[in-house]
Amino acid sequence: MTSMTRYRWIVYMAAAALITQFQGLSMAQNHAPNPYTTVEGIWGKLGGDRTWGATSAVFPAQDGSGNIWVAERCGQNLCIGREDMNPILLFDSDGNLLKSFGAGMFVWPHGIFVDPENNVWVTDARGGEGIGHQIHKFSEDGELLMSLGVAGVGGEGETIFNAPSDVLVAPDGSIFVADGHGSGGNNRIVKLSADGSFIKAWGKTGQAAGEFRDPHALAMDSQGRLYVGDRGNARLQIFDQEGEYIATWTQFGRPSGLFITADDMLYSADSESNATWGANPGWRRGIRIGSIKDGGFVSAFIPDPVVDADDAGTTGAEGVAVDDMGNVYGAEVGPRMLRKYVKSE
Repeated sequence: MTSMTRYRWIVYMAAAALITQFQGLSMAQNHAPNPYTTVEGIWGKLGGDRTWGATSAVFPAQDGSGNIWVAERCGQNLCIGREDMNPILLFDSDGNLLKSFGAGMFVWPHGIFVDPENNVWVTDARGGEGIGHQIHKFSEDGELLMSLGVAGVGGEGETIFNAPSDVLVAPDGSIFVADGHGSGGNNRIVKLSADGSFIKAWGKTGQAAGEFRDPHALAMDSQGRLYVGDRGNARLQIFDQEGEYIATWTQFGRPSGLFITADDMLYSADSESNATWGANPGWRRGIRIGSIKDGGFVSAFIPDPVVDADDAGTTGAEGVAVDDMGNVYGAEVGPRMLRKYVKSE
């Protein structure tokens, strides 16, 4: 980096930080540098004549293999009518399909989490034909280990969920569920013990601290703080594991997906900001990246691959994940594909 380039970068960062301080539309939020290159084409070979369906669920394997878990919606945007198709897929780092399972168990796979034992947790955010509104835990070989919720029954209670969007397992085994999809859902976070027993729930529909409008994604930092992508309110909310409110961040746009790496880098996928819906107008869709250690300043931005996207459909990544090599994966609902982004040389 030349001295002039370094000077310009320092000026840019200072100006962006100043604007962000006042929570306006900042250079950093929409125009931070993009240090990634998009792998061309649809990443992930399904084999045969199978095509990708909508997907919002992607998470790295936790066994050091570099493999990537994905849940997609059976070649369409719904698994009803495709009961013979496995929606849960495991790929190697080159996009080769290694295994699949879960046929006939899901209506609308939505959120995914892989725990330290490499068990795969997947939420089903719709119900129909006696299934759905559940969270399923599988072994890495596809054995069903646990199901939370009542199959096909949507509601609000200690053992009933309504369109759960995401799931996360804390280091102590506690299970957190973002219960509700869409602004009219349950709009709560549920905490369960490792065996699935109800502990507590917090949140309701609203815009105040601790309230939600579509809690769409979950992530946890190295200090054990829980981050909730409060998508309908275009913000992140941060809590301790007892549900005590800590902070609100708005600099990551309208978050559909969240991922936090071991070194506390936060990746937030924004697939809905646009002017057409009136959903966060003035913000660009894409994946915003920032370190939790410096208060979440947005230092990098992977823009929506659809140039000048501003339509009423969903483009760009809803789900986001990062592998051990630092590669970023975006799970896309509207375009029905998985994209891979690698660090530019």
